[in-house]
Amino acid sequence: MTEIKPFQGIHYNPDKISNPSKVMCPPYDVISTVQQDGFHTRNEYNFIRLEYPKDKAGDNGEHNKYSRAKEVLDQWLKSGVLVQDEQPAIYYCRQEYKVQGERHSRLGFIAAMKIQDAKDSKIFPHENTHAAAKEDRFKLWMSVGANLSPIFVCFSDKERKVEKIFMTYLAVTKPLFEVTDDDGVKHMFWKLDDPKLVNQIVATLANQQLFIADGHHRYEVSCEIRRQKMAQAGKTTDQEPFNYVMTYFTNIDSKDLKIFPMHRIVKKLPGNLAFLEEFFRMDKIKSKDELMVMLAKAGQNEHAFGLYTRDGFMLIRLKNKALIDKTITEGSREYRRLDATILKYFVFDKLGVKSEDIIYTKDSVEVFTKVDEGEAEAGFIMNPVKISQLKAVALNGEKMPPKTTYFYPKVLSGLTSHRIV
Repeated sequence: MTEIKPFQGIHYNPDKISNPSKVMCPPYDVISTVQQDGFHTRNEYNFIRLEYPKDKAGDNGEHNKYSRAKEVLDQWLKSGVLVQDEQPAIYYCRQEYKVQGERHSRLGFIAAMKIQDAKDSKIFPHENTHAAAKEDRFKLWMSVGANLSPIFVCFSDKERKVEKIFMTYLAVTKPLFEVTDDDGVKHMFWKLDDPKLVNQIVATLANQQLFIADGHHRYEVSCEIRRQKMAQAGKTTDQEPFNYVMTYFTNIDSKDLKIFPMHRIVKKLPGNLAFLEEFFRMDKIKSKDELMVMLAKAGQNEHAFGLYTRDGFMLIRLKNKALIDKTITEGSREYRRLDATILKYFVFDKLGVKSEDIIYTKDSVEVFTKVDEGEAEAGFIMNPVKISQLKAVALNGEKMPPKTTYFYPKVLSGLTSHRIV
């Protein structure tokens, strides 16, 4: 059964932090090492010191970045930089942003989501994960005893009940925080602790199917922490904080839920691309702008990719969909028809491209730049995954290839944290 509840969030103290834009940061998994350094120097109270602490010379099993994160959390709570709410609450977050010049406003809320046993779970992931990233989050969250950033989940609310509560009771009030991030996205954050209204939101999500959009590593880490804590405790009430994970929820039916494609940059091509003509229609394109328009149009009914090499731009389209089932034998029909799956089997596997030679990026400009500067031999421009595809693959109990989706915008780290011990 799907279950959510309010929690006593830990967040920055507005009386201590005059400019919250200086102390928030993106989730760890989209921060480069250069950005990590930048956030560390931006402000002494930037959340990066908890979310993505740095290694130091002389670190060992007892004294390391994870133990330092715990010391920082304890110190900030003691000094009042961070405060924990006395009343359990649900936290609304509205993000205003632009995509290709068009304005969007996505509404969501943060609550504690009950972790479910796999056999009867209604929480559906859609992407594979990497062990190293899970180990890092596990050590960090166990050390600080808290979920530091939420996982990102989609729910269905065709009647917009959650939005109506926000518009009636909170939209007319001043947010607790208002932050503009480095991408120009405005994040506004409200606290809702009225038990009657909170219960209406809880009831709206009761027993729903939930789809993990982002934060697969964090969800699996939460499951492992719960497993270990239950084993240590022996007898539990099933309501201990470690049975829940801090989660951002947004409406899957909203037009403002945006998925960006994840493009592939190939540093080294082991072979010649001439073989592609056996499977694909190859059209020379004059410019990157034309390529992007043609790719989007082709993607409405075909499996298509943009290809960029030093020889120029190409639009490549699969000749015949019947080739898919002949070439790809694993997975469901929905999985086999993902563009990322087709690219892997028809191009990368046939070429022998190594995984370490693939760079994933949501930024098409980076693809073109890497090739132009000689840092890569080819770039493959992708169309975004559709919500219907995500749901179908997840409901089949399958996982998409890593780095297939990029939900935008990300939910900031530092808005609130959730104690798990």
